[in-house]
Amino acid sequence: MSEAKATPQSAPPASSQKTIDSHHHLWDLGVREQPWLAQPGLDVLRRSFLAPDYAAVAAAAGVTASVVVQTVDLPEETPELLAVAADSDVIAGVVGWVDLTAADVAERLASFGDTGARLVGIRHQVQSEPDPGWLVRPDVLRGLAAVAGAGLVYDLVITAGQLPAAIAAAEAVPDLRFVLDHLGKPPIAAGDLEPWATDLRGLAALPNVVAKLSGLVTEAEVGHWQTASLRPYAEVALECFGADRLMYGSDWPVCTVAAGYDEVLATARELTSGLSAAERDAVFAGTAARVYRLG
Repeated sequence: MSEAKATPQSAPPASSQKTIDSHHHLWDLGVREQPWLAQPGLDVLRRSFLAPDYAAVAAAAGVTASVVVQTVDLPEETPELLAVAADSDVIAGVVGWVDLTAADVAERLASFGDTGARLVGIRHQVQSEPDPGWLVRPDVLRGLAAVAGAGLVYDLVITAGQLPAAIAAAEAVPDLRFVLDHLGKPPIAAGDLEPWATDLRGLAALPNVVAKLSGLVTEAEVGHWQTASLRPYAEVALECFGADRLMYGSDWPVCTVAAGYDEVLATARELTSGLSAAERDAVFAGTAARVYRLG
């Protein structure tokens, strides 16, 4: 018999485990549209999700700190997220956006100055780039080197088919810490492990790469996922990255297409229930705090 979905009651009490949510989003449709929301099946997301909304669900789940991550490749969004974080008791870090291909990318990163105190990383919607080798273009690699020079990390939001390019980029910029979002979006709905697992192991073999245990419920068959369908993918990630290079993320509110905030957290705890207490502490707080240098 297949495992049932994890329920909030299966998770340890919030007070028993410090939890940092390394991956969530915010957007205000009154400020700008989110074009990606036009995709089918995203009706539940077609409204604004603001900092107070996140603070409420995070507090109910016992989350003590979080990292908010960009959603659109526009320069205006990053200072907006930084302003929201500066006024938040829970948002400890921002992964923003900058045009990596710009000739003055280093200057653009430096321009955040004191206002970017909570800027911890940069991300680009590589998953939407038609060029499968976008990450290893010379102008992009130069931009990635500038991110490293600014003391920031780089979040990789890619599809499983883009993992080979991610390996090449991480090899080319060894001074940059790469953070793989959503385990590289494995083909959970299809039930396939390969070639994703082999490629993930290749990426994990590089010491400058860590990964997020996030976004899995929306890669499964929506409405029919079970913890058992996610477990093989989580086990590959735990085997090749280890707890010290793996961090929990909710992917809220995107996760609500498939599961609520508390259900996602409970599922992650169930998937890592075989770890030691110290290893669980790393996955749910320590890795994110170290990699993103969260105060």
